[in-house]
Amino acid sequence: MSRRVVVTGLGAITPIGNNVNEFWNALKEKKVGIGPITYFDTTDYKAKLAAEVKDFDAKKHMDPKAAKRMEQFCQFAVIAAKEALEDAGIDMEKEDPFRVGVSVGSGIGSLQSIEREYKKLLDKGPGRVNPLLVPLMISNMAAGNVSIQFGLKGKCINVVTACATGTHSIGEAFRSIQYGEADVMVAGGTESSITPIGVAGFSALTALSTSEDPMRASIPFDAERNGFVMGEGAGIVVLESLEHAQARGAKIYAELAGYGATCDAYHITSPAEDGSGAAKAMEVAIADAGLKPEDVDYINAHGTSTHHNDLFETKAIKLALGDHARKVKINSTKSMIGHLLGAAGGVEFITCVKSIEEGFVHATAGLTVDDPECDLDYVKGEGVAMEVNCAISNSLGFGGHNATLLVKKF
Repeated sequence: MSRRVVVTGLGAITPIGNNVNEFWNALKEKKVGIGPITYFDTTDYKAKLAAEVKDFDAKKHMDPKAAKRMEQFCQFAVIAAKEALEDAGIDMEKEDPFRVGVSVGSGIGSLQSIEREYKKLLDKGPGRVNPLLVPLMISNMAAGNVSIQFGLKGKCINVVTACATGTHSIGEAFRSIQYGEADVMVAGGTESSITPIGVAGFSALTALSTSEDPMRASIPFDAERNGFVMGEGAGIVVLESLEHAQARGAKIYAELAGYGATCDAYHITSPAEDGSGAAKAMEVAIADAGLKPEDVDYINAHGTSTHHNDLFETKAIKLALGDHARKVKINSTKSMIGHLLGAAGGVEFITCVKSIEEGFVHATAGLTVDDPECDLDYVKGEGVAMEVNCAISNSLGFGGHNATLLVKKF
């Protein structure tokens, strides 16, 4: 018999707030965290905008020496995990550390360290490359550092599925608890790739918006959308078996009830044009939760603001939900924070949990020009106060990876 899994802690670092409370309030206010890139000179770059994390100083939240031995994607993960663990009230002195695991992914790892050390290699030779380059760079170090910082000795994994990373990471943590491999999992995604090579690479792929107006750059489902805006940050949650959470009297935000994962097996960057892969992930998640399409109140869409994604995801929602697709509220958090790549699913899952807790579905900011092919209810204009009993979060990644989580009121 598989165990029930609940959400007891939330932690986030985003372009519109460096903790969950700030982030959620900014979403309600339709605050857009996009602006000109400050990390490097974008004169020769087609994409000039990104959604950067603001006023971030890792040393204020963690041991300065530890912070120095971590790249920014790891710092984001550790600080968001700290917030989530404190929010959940997990006291590691009372836990069996081998029953508390980590499933935190990053799509890319540290491009910063690769750029920095490659320049040293070319300018000064191999003898000058930082001996810590490899542990600074590799994407599993977010999970590793979270484990080390908080003494979590259970299953520790790093799922890498590009833009579906955060969602798969939470889904695999969910399965680990259901199956009895862990009682508690710290799960989510983290990313920090707003670097010259990161922006140049995505631009060369024509994936990034070339708009120079922050309010018209990340505009999911809008007829004038022309690419995504790179964001950064981390979204980390604490998941527990229901028994474990109840035994320690934890506050329960919501129940994670379903997880679906499929692959389009179609193209390295484009989703399947009929939306069948993403639709199947949604269908599997709904069935996994023992629910029907009509039970879904709200979908946090992948909604990247690229032409293909938003069109094919709309088709997928219609395929998965049938007639009910027209009745469900859909939004894209990326309209305010850009695309957090590997962290997107973590932050968007937190958005679903907060929507259930507070009975509010935020607007898709910047959506003004209707696209006749994107003809569902994307919460245009203002957010909606409504009871949310069941929400699903979608993430679709390069390579054809599709992942869906279903979370419901406890």
